[in-house]
Amino acid sequence: MRATRPHLFVGQDEAPIAFTTSVGNAVRLAAVDLAAARLGLQVGLTLADARARVPELEVHPQDDHADLDWLERLADGCVRYTPSVALDPPNGLVLDIAGCVHAFEGERPLAADVEARLARRGVLVRHAFGDTPEVACALARFAGAPAPDEKRAVRRLPVAALGLDEDATGALARAGLKTVGDVMTRSLATIAARFGEAAATAVRRLNGEVHRPIAPRVSMAPIAVERRFAEPIARTDYALEVIAALADDAARQLGERHQGGRRWEVRLFRADGQVQRLRVETGQPTRDTALLMRLFRERIDALADPLDPGFGYDLIRLDIALAETLGASQLKLEGGKLVQGSAEDAGMAELVDRLSTRLGRERVRRFAPRDSHIPEQAELMLPAAAPPRVGNWPVPAAGEPPLRPIYLFDPPQRIEQVMHEVPDGPPRRFRWRRTVHEVARAEGPERIAGEWWRRHDATIPTRDYYRIEDRRGRRLWIFRHGLYAEQDDPAWYVHGLFA
Repeated sequence: MRATRPHLFVGQDEAPIAFTTSVGNAVRLAAVDLAAARLGLQVGLTLADARARVPELEVHPQDDHADLDWLERLADGCVRYTPSVALDPPNGLVLDIAGCVHAFEGERPLAADVEARLARRGVLVRHAFGDTPEVACALARFAGAPAPDEKRAVRRLPVAALGLDEDATGALARAGLKTVGDVMTRSLATIAARFGEAAATAVRRLNGEVHRPIAPRVSMAPIAVERRFAEPIARTDYALEVIAALADDAARQLGERHQGGRRWEVRLFRADGQVQRLRVETGQPTRDTALLMRLFRERIDALADPLDPGFGYDLIRLDIALAETLGASQLKLEGGKLVQGSAEDAGMAELVDRLSTRLGRERVRRFAPRDSHIPEQAELMLPAAAPPRVGNWPVPAAGEPPLRPIYLFDPPQRIEQVMHEVPDGPPRRFRWRRTVHEVARAEGPERIAGEWWRRHDATIPTRDYYRIEDRRGRRLWIFRHGLYAEQDDPAWYVHGLFA
C-alpha cells in the first residue's frame, strides 16, 4: 500500500512559487513550492505578509479542478503498477500493490520506479508502505520518510494524522494528547465520549483494528493481458502488432470461458508517463481478432490527434471490460446452404461496429422498447453498440396495418375547429396547418390513461386515440386530450403520420 504526495519541484535559480486562495476577506497561501518553503513561507500565511518577506514571490490562484485533473492523470500512469489505484484528494494516491511486486522484484524497487518516473515530470513524491490505506497515507504525509517499524512510527505521528476536523484536533492537543501514541494509550470509550465517535474510529483504523478497503477509480477487467518492454518501442505499426498478439491471448482466454468480448480497451503507457487509450465496442460478443484490429485502426483514423509514441511505449495493456456468453455458431448446413439470417445479421453487426467506432458511440443509435404505455415514452434511443434491452416490439396481426405510426411529432401538434360526435366520438372534420381535413374513415378509440402512479399530486387527462383517413387519402394519428367527464373543452392533437 502506498500513498503519494505531489509537489512542484523548482530549481534554486528560479523564483519561488505560491498558490493562493480566498479565506474570508483575506487572501492566503494555499500551497508553496520547495523554494518558497526554504524562505520560510508556510501554508495559511496571508499574501501581504508573504510578499513582505519574499518580494520576488511568484503567485498563482489555486485551481482545485486543475489539481484534481492532474491527480487523476498521475493515477492513470500508476495503473502500470496495479489496477487498484484510488484517489486521496487533494494531493494523494493510494495503490494496493498486494500481488503486484513480483514484476519489480520487491516493494522498494517498485517505489523507486514510481519516484523516478514522476521525477522526470517534475513531481516530488513522498511515499510510505502500510498494512492499511490509512496507515500508508498517515505515514506518507506526516512521517517524512519510510519507517522500518510501522507501528512505532504510527505512534510517533502528530494527532493531525488522525484526519479529524480542526476542532477535534485542537481539542485533543489542548487535552495534552500531542501524538497518536498518546491517544492510543487512552480508553477508546473515553476518547469517543470526549472527542466523538469519529476520533475513536480513526484510532482503530491507524491501529489496524478497522480496515476500510479502497475504492479503485477503474474496476478490474474480467480479462487483462499486457506486454512490457525492456526498451520502449517507438513505432505505431509495431504497437499494433503487439495489440493483435494481445488480442489473440485474450481470445484464447475467452474461448476457455465460452465467452466473447464486447468492450475492448487498449492502454499504451509512454516512457514519459503519458497514457493513451484506444477503446472499441462491438454490438455482439466476439473473439475475432481480425475484426478487432480493423476496429482499432478505424478508431486510430478517427482520432483528432494521431497516436504519438513520443519516447516510446514501455507497456501495452489490453482489457476486456465487458464479456458475455458466446456459444458455438454454425455458418453453413450440410450442402453448403447458409443458415437463415446468420450472414445478414453478422454483416449488419459488423457495419454497426465500424460506424460506431468511426463516428462515435453516441452518433449511431437504435430504438429500444421501454416499459411504458405512453406513446412518446414507449421507446428509447440508445447507442447501437450498447447491450440490447429486454423487451419485444408489438407485432401487428398478419395483413393488418400498424396500430401506431413510426414518426411521432414531439410535441404533438394542436388542431382546431374539430367537429366530432358527442360526447366521446371520433372527429368528422378539423383544421390543421391551415388546411381543413374531411374525415373519410376513423378507427378507435384507443384509450390510454395517464401514469397516475408517477404523479400523485395531479389529475392526468385520459387520451382517446383515433386512426383517421381524410378524403385525400392522408392517414393521421390524432387524440383528444381528456374526456368530457374530466374537462369542459378537451383539446385535440395530431401525434403522428402513417406512411
